[in-house]
Amino acid sequence: MTTPILVTGGTGLLGREVVPRLRAAGHTVRILSRGGGTPAEGVEHVIADLASGEGVSAAAQGVHTVLHLAGLPKRDGELTRALVDALRGTDVEHLINISVIGVDRIPVRSAIDRGAFGYFAGKADAEVAVEESGIPWTTLRAAQFHEFLQANFAAMTRLPVVPAPSGMSAQPIATAEVAARLVELVEGEPAGLVEDMAGPEVLTFREMLRGYLAATGRRRPVVDLRLPGAAARAFRDGANLAPDRAVGSQTWHQSLEGRFR
Repeated sequence: MTTPILVTGGTGLLGREVVPRLRAAGHTVRILSRGGGTPAEGVEHVIADLASGEGVSAAAQGVHTVLHLAGLPKRDGELTRALVDALRGTDVEHLINISVIGVDRIPVRSAIDRGAFGYFAGKADAEVAVEESGIPWTTLRAAQFHEFLQANFAAMTRLPVVPAPSGMSAQPIATAEVAARLVELVEGEPAGLVEDMAGPEVLTFREMLRGYLAATGRRRPVVDLRLPGAAARAFRDGANLAPDRAVGSQTWHQSLEGRFR
């Protein structure tokens, strides 16, 4: 009998794509969460608090691989350090972490930077926690997910006028494609920082917003908004892009077509 894969964030956006792929690949899955969940064939839910570490060591008993997908805006470092502390002394032999392209190039130092880009600082801190854990590790940096951007745009387009960060672009990728890569990493050996994953096209936020509005049948004026700070400047310089790693296949337009039409 194979040992289960422990997944944090197994009920989130990425986790919902990863877990069925792990099952299809023949793995049993143990999902760590605060509230539990409905068990299914090959899938169990274990209650633990990742923020405090309570129950995490027990959840990791008999586990050799942990897939860390959980996160909170700006608190990823804190959660990951709690996870790492709880895993010390267990049998875990491989810690796999999901991160974001640009964490090493987007400076988040001031209050202005943290206001809009604290997520990147949290992911950078999480990477350090994984690297210093003493557990063999793998980190995959991915671009922004189509579905993540769509959720943000849903909130933004409730406004009568939609702000578009001027001079900024993204290289969005399908969540399912990142999930498939994570399953490959589960089945491999610890590899440290692996190659980035980005989508097939670089689009400005204005272009993506226009596409989203058209797909959802909404009419809103889109106005440019120039964000201040060093992090925003790095974003405008393309620090969040990886044009040489355009390995995703689904375009932004295709993601919208698949969801809204």
